[in-house]
Amino acid sequence: MERRDFVQFTGLAAGALALGRRVPHFSGSLTPIPAGDQKALADAALNAARTAGATYADVRIGRYLNQFVNARDTKIQNTTSTESYGAGVRVIAEGTWGFAATADVTTDGLAQAAREAVAVARANARVQTEPVRLAPEKGYGDVSWKTPIEKNAFEVPLGEKADLLAGIGAAALKAGANYIDSGLFLVNEQKYFASTDGSYIDQDVHRIWPYFNVTVIDPKTGKFESRDSLSAPMGMGWEYLSGRPAGKVAGPGPRKYGNWYDMLEDASLAAPQTKEKLAAKSVVAGKYDLVLDPSNLYLTIHESVGHPTELDRVLGYEANYAGTSFATLDKWQSKSFKYGSPEVTIVADKTQPYAVGTVGYDDEGVKTKDWTLIKDGILVDYQKIRDQAHILGQNASDGCCYADSWNDVQFQRMPNVSLQPGTKPVTPAQMIAGVDRGIYIVGDGSYSIDQQRYNFQFSGKLFYEIRGGKLAGMLKDVAYQSNTQEFWNSCVQVCDRRDYRLGGTFFDGKGEPGQISSVGHGSVTSRFNGVNVLNTARKI
Repeated sequence: MERRDFVQFTGLAAGALALGRRVPHFSGSLTPIPAGDQKALADAALNAARTAGATYADVRIGRYLNQFVNARDTKIQNTTSTESYGAGVRVIAEGTWGFAATADVTTDGLAQAAREAVAVARANARVQTEPVRLAPEKGYGDVSWKTPIEKNAFEVPLGEKADLLAGIGAAALKAGANYIDSGLFLVNEQKYFASTDGSYIDQDVHRIWPYFNVTVIDPKTGKFESRDSLSAPMGMGWEYLSGRPAGKVAGPGPRKYGNWYDMLEDASLAAPQTKEKLAAKSVVAGKYDLVLDPSNLYLTIHESVGHPTELDRVLGYEANYAGTSFATLDKWQSKSFKYGSPEVTIVADKTQPYAVGTVGYDDEGVKTKDWTLIKDGILVDYQKIRDQAHILGQNASDGCCYADSWNDVQFQRMPNVSLQPGTKPVTPAQMIAGVDRGIYIVGDGSYSIDQQRYNFQFSGKLFYEIRGGKLAGMLKDVAYQSNTQEFWNSCVQVCDRRDYRLGGTFFDGKGEPGQISSVGHGSVTSRFNGVNVLNTARKI
């Protein structure tokens, strides 16, 4: 079963639901192929591509493992383990891209795929108006990279995972939930990349996402409220669920990249918070100063900064999943476009520890890095890959090329995109103390954004009224509405690095045919003044 089937089966990712099913391919073994064999296989593809006339070629041999465990209350409802194995070959011939994939991972199978990719490129060249221009990238020889996990989650017995979810369910029910859905997502990508540039890159990538949804029902009215987990997907192993702090970091503060996750504690807190939310007063629509927790702000960063700074959306080459981008080249070329206030510096980073989008090398063999997208509020750069860099007059890729399986062609995908902490010492409590009339928002919720990634509204999980610098009880029916430039220019204060935490998404959809990727977003608690708040329960 492939990841699309896996995502469809779970039904959790709205963007992935429309991706469609394909015929699955199984290798019949979870034992990785020895590296020497992979190199011989890769060379068979590269040599065949050259012989057929390719001026450039790369090959990705991949084994993709997924595991999903789902529970309702204290009962396990479903366990699914999947494996997909094969290879994809990408070439440039006659100045044009060609791609072919195969489940026949033999020297003959890969050589045939390479010849097919060259034939595809030659056919495409008939309608190509401008030749592909690749930014230079050195060959790295034989190198490897692995997510720095402490314990492989795939090696943890299913019984232990079932016991964890059963315990989570029991804790939530004991705390007052009427029911709880919970689950674990695990991903392991074993990828071997080789190219005619001289790279042979072996990577072992791990991701994990624990989640739950708690519901509380008012027995008198039949009304209900729910609260999702405050977990973030992470590039970690089973140790993520240990509840330990994230360890030493450079500079002041106890942590830089957030916490290991205590799922039991979160589930125990969720039920009483949801009960409080059920009894909360409905918000009065109007202008408020917002204090947004990183668990809420990550999604706003994703939609209003992450996607608009993808260069293919900026150029109009990509319009799937909510359109192109308002952040057009003329704004970047002006060198003065105020995307946000001076408090706003946003960095793209494929190397960030623990982030779910972190790898050592991207899917076209580029060593990953970090770079700045917005500096002190000014738009300074975009996200780009090897065949896009020349469009901006640049000579290097940002290392953010990705394919979600071996039989999909790689293309530009969002890296980890994060709001940087402030330099002045500010805690969330100090920030709240400075707000006279506002709302403190925790967790992500529903959202909508227009086809230019400009006008939007976002909700959350928990909402607390701020009155006179103090939290004054919970609210409900809250959504904030703005446009991207107005919103980020209303940012007047950000906490320091002690508050820095990671969020992110396991299922970011893009492309046609659609692909998914995982993306991390770090931030600190931040204040936005004079933002329009809607009452979502109000009937029009």
